[in-house]
Amino acid sequence: MSKDLKEKTLAELEQIVIGLGQKKYLAEYIFHFIHNEAATEIAQITPLNKAFRLQLTDQGYYISRLAGVSKLTGKDGTVKYALTLGARPNARIEAVLLLDNRRKTLCVSTQVGCALGCPFCATGRLGFRRDLTAAEIVDQVNIVARDASCVAPANSAIRNMHSAGRIRNVVYMGMGEPLLNYHAVVKSVAMLNHPKGKNIGIRHITISTCGIAPAIRKLASEDLHPKLAVSLNAPSDALRTQLMPINAKYPIAELLKAVRFYQDRTSQRVSFEYVMIKGLNDSAAHARMLVNLLRGLMCHVNLIEHNPYPGCEFAGSDSERIRQFASISERAGIETTVRFRMGRDIRAACGQLGADWLTVE
Repeated sequence: MSKDLKEKTLAELEQIVIGLGQKKYLAEYIFHFIHNEAATEIAQITPLNKAFRLQLTDQGYYISRLAGVSKLTGKDGTVKYALTLGARPNARIEAVLLLDNRRKTLCVSTQVGCALGCPFCATGRLGFRRDLTAAEIVDQVNIVARDASCVAPANSAIRNMHSAGRIRNVVYMGMGEPLLNYHAVVKSVAMLNHPKGKNIGIRHITISTCGIAPAIRKLASEDLHPKLAVSLNAPSDALRTQLMPINAKYPIAELLKAVRFYQDRTSQRVSFEYVMIKGLNDSAAHARMLVNLLRGLMCHVNLIEHNPYPGCEFAGSDSERIRQFASISERAGIETTVRFRMGRDIRAACGQLGADWLTVE
């Protein structure tokens, strides 16, 4: 069993505290100091008396923390953080802070690399290395939230944008497939949502998946129901399997059944992410096929121009083709958004995470 206190929910901390002969309410101090006071050592949790702090330490308990490697700020204010997980130099992840009209959204990673091998995504080229713990997922939010100097001082406009308010949205859209690290992801959602922690509203937390159908159904049975986003990227099984090999295991029909099940249980609108790749999935015919596929679903479609990375054979669709695609979808009554290419200049855009390491490792 892990001795990392950052890995524990409040209920788990209460059991630890009681098991050590202490009052249950002391667990709230531990939870609060870890998630709101940036405590990285037990000694920093000053509401606990010194004897109890020593007792925790003697029992082998500790508070983990990620380490920063580098931080890049894009022209649009996007900030990409590279973080290490341990002594090994290739145990790294990236998290991305996005700004939209003073609203802060943090994109977090759930795995080191990714096992799904989608050819349009740089992370897939890295392969899978390991899952993150719930503590490592949550700590991405902790680190970025307390980073007061996350932009170049010379750019006052961007600096002012960052200084306004806390992180209110967390999206599990970084490196890795969240639903293949199910337990840690669900646990981290509960920790981020807890009112004595970061207190991020459940409707401000989104899990994005490549389509792990059984896990989508399982998620529907949880007490907390974050928003669900599905990377679709093609309207037919043949094309989707070419772009996303996981489709061979969970084809579109099975995936959409799971999405409908989630929607029936939660009454939530589901988002579908669609990366626009020039000459491959971006025709008017593809748009009409997508409309037929999503008919009857309460959903929203995000169209994302493919973002390049070193060695990728694909190119993004041109703006006219994307507008035509969006128009067909909108005329069919599907709310459709063309996503801006935020962070592309620092390789922080969708599909680019881990790209900086492809030519190094």
